Amino acid sequence: MLTPISGRLRAALAPLSAAAVLAGLLAGCSGSGANSPAGADKAGASARTESPAARATAPDDGAYRRWGLDKPLAAPPAPPAARMTREVKEGGAPLVVRRVPTKDKVVFVTIDDGAEKDPEFVKMARELKLPFSMFLTDDIARAGSGYGYFGGLRDAPGGKAAANGVHNHTLSHPNLRTLAPEAQRREICGQQDALEKRFGTRPALFRPPYGNYNDATLTAAGSCGVKAVVLWEVTMQINDMRYAQSGGLRPGDIVLAHFRGPQELKGTSMTKMVTNMLRSIQAQGYTVARLEDYL
Repeated sequence: MLTPISGRLRAALAPLSAAAVLAGLLAGCSGSGANSPAGADKAGASARTESPAARATAPDDGAYRRWGLDKPLAAPPAPPAARMTREVKEGGAPLVVRRVPTKDKVVFVTIDDGAEKDPEFVKMARELKLPFSMFLTDDIARAGSGYGYFGGLRDAPGGKAAANGVHNHTLSHPNLRTLAPEAQRREICGQQDALEKRFGTRPALFRPPYGNYNDATLTAAGSCGVKAVVLWEVTMQINDMRYAQSGGLRPGDIVLAHFRGPQELKGTSMTKMVTNMLRSIQAQGYTVARLEDYL
């Protein structure tokens, strides 16, 4: 049974590794805080249902070739019937999830901040029907063409049931551990309000900037309606991935990437970076699933 535990106890049980710090530093906006994987894979194949993402019409082989991939991603298996946050009470302490407990050879792509708004990536996501989760920072995402861009990405896989998630990454991307409890609450709840106003739903998932949080962060997030604080095990660089705890992907890894353009990617486009990421995922025998179907 998955039950929330306090950030203090979690920190005592799961001290941060030096490798995780290195991976966070390499990721730019990422970092690390006291955290641990939450829960265990309780649901067997007999308790599973078909994934909404899997029901979406699969892209043809030509779509993958157009984006530099030799073959389509394998269809993700059906996720567990019950999501990990099923026992998190409204207003209670959220789960802290670094890696999804599953035996399925799936990983979960998450993309942060919202600085780069490349229309080619919207086209790519739609043609590939690519599942991923967005963690948006308000003052970054609002710049330029604004939240409308991310609305297009949300609908990219096709159909409301398979929509990509839009989640909370604070109003202004501070290091939350440096803020007083009330200031943390403003950062988290303020972005909850902004995303609910724009997209009609209050996000259940939250990622603290740099991965840094404390007990006050968990209290604030829970009071704002957050069910899970989402961290990561893998960071996407320009050409390949870096791993915090191993030399390659493991079932249930959460991959951290960013909305970045050629200036930050040394001339590489975001679409090329994503192609590199998907190619590496395929080469290791994995596919991409929707994080929201598991959490």
